[in-house]
Amino acid sequence: MLTAISFLGFTLLVAFIAWYATRKTDEKSADGYFLAGRSLGAITIAGSLLLTNLSAEQIVGLNGQAFSEGLLVMAWETLAAIAMIFAALFLLPKYLSSGITTIPEFIETRFDKQTKALMSLLFLLAYAVVLLPTILYSGSLAFSTMFDLPEALGLSEVTVIWICVWSIGIIGIIYAIFGGLKAVAVSDLVNAIGLLVGGLAIPIFGFLYIGDGDLWTGVTTLYESNPDKFVMEGEVDSSIPFGTLFTGMMLAQIYYWGTNQSILQRVFAAKNLKEGQKGMLLAAFIKFLIPIIVVVPGILAWHIFEGNLENADQAYPALVTKVLPNVFVGFFAAVLFGAVLSSFNSLLNSSATLFGVDLYKQLFKKDATEKDTVKAGKRFGLLVGIVAMTIAPFIMYAPSGLFSYIQSSLGSLSVPILAVVMVGILTKKAPAISAKIVLTVGVILYLISLIFLEPYFRGNALEQAQASGIMDAKQLSILQAEAYPHFLHVMGILFFFNVIIMLVAGAIKPRATGDTFIKRDAVDVTPWRYAIIIGILIAILVLATYIIF
Repeated sequence: MLTAISFLGFTLLVAFIAWYATRKTDEKSADGYFLAGRSLGAITIAGSLLLTNLSAEQIVGLNGQAFSEGLLVMAWETLAAIAMIFAALFLLPKYLSSGITTIPEFIETRFDKQTKALMSLLFLLAYAVVLLPTILYSGSLAFSTMFDLPEALGLSEVTVIWICVWSIGIIGIIYAIFGGLKAVAVSDLVNAIGLLVGGLAIPIFGFLYIGDGDLWTGVTTLYESNPDKFVMEGEVDSSIPFGTLFTGMMLAQIYYWGTNQSILQRVFAAKNLKEGQKGMLLAAFIKFLIPIIVVVPGILAWHIFEGNLENADQAYPALVTKVLPNVFVGFFAAVLFGAVLSSFNSLLNSSATLFGVDLYKQLFKKDATEKDTVKAGKRFGLLVGIVAMTIAPFIMYAPSGLFSYIQSSLGSLSVPILAVVMVGILTKKAPAISAKIVLTVGVILYLISLIFLEPYFRGNALEQAQASGIMDAKQLSILQAEAYPHFLHVMGILFFFNVIIMLVAGAIKPRATGDTFIKRDAVDVTPWRYAIIIGILIAILVLATYIIF
C-alpha cells in the first residue's frame, strides 16, 4: 500500500508542477509549443538534457552491458561529456545565431528545402522505429521485473510487456501532445532531481548489502572480487573495443549531442546563448558522474547474482528488487516512470516539431498558420506514438543486448546526418546534391553492412573455426570479431567516405552562392565568459578517468 501511495504521490506532484509552470505559456504559437517561448534557464536545460538522454533504455541497457562486460561500457557516458563541450562551444553559437527551431531548418539555409525534408524524415524514422520503442520496452521490462508483474497478474511475460508498453505510451502521449516543450522540460527537471537521488541510492544500498552494512567494505569487496570488471580497455570481441574510442564512438557522441533534434530542442529554447552554454556544460559535468548510476549497479548485480541471470538486461531491475528497502520502492518506481515518460515525451515533442515546422508547411499546406502547424504537429506526434507502441514489444526478440541494438541501429542515420551538418558548417562549396546523396547512399551502405555483410563474414568465420575443430567459446568470439569490423569502426569508415563525397562534389561543381546561413538572432548570442575554461576542466576529468583505469 505504501509503495502505491508513494508512487502516485510523486507522479502527481511532477504533473502538478509541470502544469503550474506552464499555465501562462502560449501553447498555440509555434515558439510557445515547440520552444517553450524561448524561456528556459540553464538548470532547466541541464535537467531536461539529462532526462531526455537518461531513461530506462539507458539505465537498464547500459547496466545490462556492465553486468556482462564491466566498467569499459562507461565510455558511452564519459565521452559524451567531450561531445557536449564541443556542441556548447562550437555548434551552439551557430545554431542560436540562426534563430532556428530544428536542425533540418538550419540545414535548409545551407543547402535547400529538399535536403531539409530528407533529413527530417531520417530523424523521424530514427525516433519512431528505434528510440521511442526502446524507451517503452526498457521501461516495461524494468517494471515487469521489479514488481514481478507476470506472477502478480497471473499473465505471461509477453502479455505484461504489451500492457506496460501501451499504458506508458498512452500516458506519455497525453503529456507530450497537450503540454508542449515547456511542460516536458519542467517535468524533466523535477524527475532529474528524483532520478539522481534515487539512482545514487541504488549503488549505495548495493555496497551496503555486500559489505554487511559497511559502505567502504562493500566497495573494496566488489573491486577485489571482480578485478576483470574494472578494466577500461575493451578486447576485440567486446562491445567497445579500445580502438573504437577513436573512430565511431566519438562520431556517435557528436551526432547525439550536437545534431540530434530531440536533444538540441531543449537548448534552442534557451533564454540566450549564455544560459544554453551553462546548461550544456552543467549537464556535461553531471554526465561525467552518471556511470555511478548506469554502470556500477550492473557490476554489483554481477557480484550479487554471481553472473546468473537469464537476461543481462534484467540486471538493474533485479538489483533494485534485491537491495532497495521496500519503503523506497514506490518512490523509485515513480522516478523511473518519470524518466521513461520524460524521454518518451521529449522525443514525441521533437517528432511533432520536425513534422510541423519542417514538413507540414513544405509538403502539405504552404500557407499554414502557426496554429495549423501546431495542430498538425500534435496529430503527427500521436501517430508516431502509436507506431512506437506497436513496435516496442518485439524488441524482446532482438539477439543482442538492448543498448547495442540502439547504438548499432542508429548508426545508419547518425553517420550521414553528422557528415552533412559538419561539412555544411565547415565548407562553403559542397552543393545540395552532395548532401542528398549522402543522406540516401550513406544510410543504404550502413544497412548493407549491418544486415548482409557482417552476418555473412562472421558466419563464415564461425563455420571455418568449427570445421577446424576450434570449439572454445572465447576463441570463437574473437575469430568472429576479427572477421568483420565492429559497427563503430564501420561508422568511422562511412563517415570519412561521406565527407569525401561532399568535398569532391564541392570541388567538381561548387555551389555558386557560397555560405547562405541566415543570421536572425532570436535571442542574445553573447557567449558565457567562462565556457571555455569550464569545458577544459571537464575534459581533463574525463581524460583522468581513462588514465586511472
